Amino acid sequence: MQESSQNRIKLSGFNNLTKILSFNLYDFCITFGDKQKEEYINWINEKYSSDKILQLSRKICEIINSDIISESKMDFDPVGASTMTLMSDNHGGKWEHVSQGAAVKSHLTKSHLTSHTYPDASAPNGICTYRVDFDIATCGDIIPLKAVNYLFEVFECDVVYIDYVVRGYTRLNSGKKIYNDQYFNSIQDFINPEVMQQYEYHSDLNMPRDNIWQTKMMIKDMGPQHFVFDSGDVNHPDIDRKMATLKDEMREVYHLY
Repeated sequence: MQESSQNRIKLSGFNNLTKILSFNLYDFCITFGDKQKEEYINWINEKYSSDKILQLSRKICEIINSDIISESKMDFDPVGASTMTLMSDNHGGKWEHVSQGAAVKSHLTKSHLTSHTYPDASAPNGICTYRVDFDIATCGDIIPLKAVNYLFEVFECDVVYIDYVVRGYTRLNSGKKIYNDQYFNSIQDFINPEVMQQYEYHSDLNMPRDNIWQTKMMIKDMGPQHFVFDSGDVNHPDIDRKMATLKDEMREVYHLY
C-alpha cells in the first residue's frame, strides 16, 4: 500500500551522511591450568556482562551527544554478551513533527550502537583472549570517532582494529554535494598521544578518496604483570615461555596470519 503524503514525516535540516565506526579490541591473559581458565571466564563474564556493557554504551552516547531511544541486551550461555542501543542525533536531521508516537520514533531513528563480546579460553597453551566489537553507526552531524579514547580508557586493548567509513552525502546551500563533513588524515589523529605511546606497532590502511580508514595497533611489552591472571604467577618458573607464546599469539592476531 502506498503511503499518502499526509502521513509522511517532514524532515528539517536533513544530513544523510552515514558514519560507521567499528572498534574491535583484543585483551590477552596468561593462565596456568584449567582452574585458572575457568576462573578467567567467570571473571570476564562478570566484569563485562551485558548490563555493564550497556552502561558503557550509554556513556558513549553521552560523549558523541546522542539521545538514547531504546536499548536491548543479552547474555549468552556459556560465554559472551550482546547489546544494542538505538539513538537519535542531537544536531542535524531532527524530526520536525512526529505524531505517531514513540514506536514510530524508535523505528525511524537513524543511528545505533551494537556490541558483542567473545571470551575465549580454549587454547591449549593457556593464552586466553577477550574480544569486543563496538559498532557505532550514526547519521547527521554526530562524529562517532569522538568515542575512541573512551573505549581505550575502559578496556585493556592489547591488539585493536579500528575501521571508519562514511557513506551518503549532504549538500551545501548552493546545492553542491558533500560526501564527508569532516576531513582528516588518519584515525590516529583522534587518539590521545599518551595512548599511542603505549603501542609498539601501529599502522594505517587508508583510502580517503573512498572515505575508508583503518588503524591497527599492538601494545608494547608491558611485562608479565600486565598479562597474568593471578599476580602471584609473575615469577612462575614457566613465565618466560608463556610470555614468548603470548607475543606470538598477539603478532598473529595483529598481522592476521
